[in-house]
Amino acid sequence: MANEWNLGEKKRALVKDIETAVLVSVVSQEQSMEQAVEYLDELEFLASTAGAQVKQRFMQKLRHPDNRTFVGKGKAEEINQYVQEHDIDIIIFDDDLTAKQVGILEEKTERKILDRSTLILDIFAARAQTAQAKVQVELAQMQYLLPRLRGMWDHLERQKGGIGMRGPGEKEIETDRRIVRDKVALLKKRLDKIDLQARTQRKNRGDMVRVSLVGYTNVGKSTLMNALGKSEVLVENKLFATLDTTVRKVVVDRMPFLLSDTVGFIRKLPHHLVESFKSTLDEVRESDLLIQVVDVSHPQYLEHIQVVNKTLKGLGANEIPMLYVFNKMDLFKKNNLDEFLLEEEREDLCAELEAHWNLETKGNACFISATENEGLDDLRIRLKTLIDALYVKRYPYKTRFW
Repeated sequence: MANEWNLGEKKRALVKDIETAVLVSVVSQEQSMEQAVEYLDELEFLASTAGAQVKQRFMQKLRHPDNRTFVGKGKAEEINQYVQEHDIDIIIFDDDLTAKQVGILEEKTERKILDRSTLILDIFAARAQTAQAKVQVELAQMQYLLPRLRGMWDHLERQKGGIGMRGPGEKEIETDRRIVRDKVALLKKRLDKIDLQARTQRKNRGDMVRVSLVGYTNVGKSTLMNALGKSEVLVENKLFATLDTTVRKVVVDRMPFLLSDTVGFIRKLPHHLVESFKSTLDEVRESDLLIQVVDVSHPQYLEHIQVVNKTLKGLGANEIPMLYVFNKMDLFKKNNLDEFLLEEEREDLCAELEAHWNLETKGNACFISATENEGLDDLRIRLKTLIDALYVKRYPYKTRFW
């Protein structure tokens, strides 16, 4: 613990650099234990991205979450005992909590309580760089807060009146609601102005085919963009490393097109966050071609594909032509193929995987390792063929020199 504390120079006090956390999950009847563990793995990655150090996990099978403490009474006591004994700072739940549940848990444990949505919003707020991203995150936070205000004023219940609850507590909550609603309206106006500027910028890009990289978070979209476009997009082994959409002009065999790197998707992505970021994701909706990057080395990559496709459908972008790029083939071979297999057998297993997905995607699949530059030449050939056909369809009047 000694290396986690620094002496604050200004306040002359001990300041903790790294917050410790425990994770809590309720396993429903619809979930298997393997799925619940994988969800907690992702929640731990989120916590690590936010800067927390996870010390313990708590899981409980319940038919329905408890209305007061989300977990059962006994499990709540167990969690409380652990956080007290080990001086834990934060308790993070894998599902959304009501304001009432947060209030009860905070009073019981005297610790900071976060749910999955709050954690994701916090990460987005920390990573937002442009004015557009900052406004979008703040709008999502306000919209997330609004329905939870009533629970935050439960401490004033004794002052509320009867029947219509006409006490000062109700007046206070109505005042706060009005403030939040006014803030939401102001942020929406500001976002509309930024969106208008963004649409103008997109119109000024000329007659060029637009391609967008989409996919689950942390699958290697930014790494692939750097490999294709020779650009310097931020690459980190963290969730939501890319938040602001980056657009680069890329040339493949003398054929130019615009390539966009967008924010990654994730399961249980807060609804308000998707709504707020729809303007950023206009880049996806207005694309001529989508490249869905898949981390094929991840045990749950099939579910990741489903999450991305579901999100794209919600955005109205599910009819756009799609090229599936299965990334991290080097890790797939390392994690899934026995090192004692003959090289010929390893190649056969990889060929089976490629044949399966080429059949599933009707030939629109590519297998690469962006970090190892493996399969990129094949990807460029596929891209040239697809984009060339799009130019013929979209801009038949434009003289092409490639």
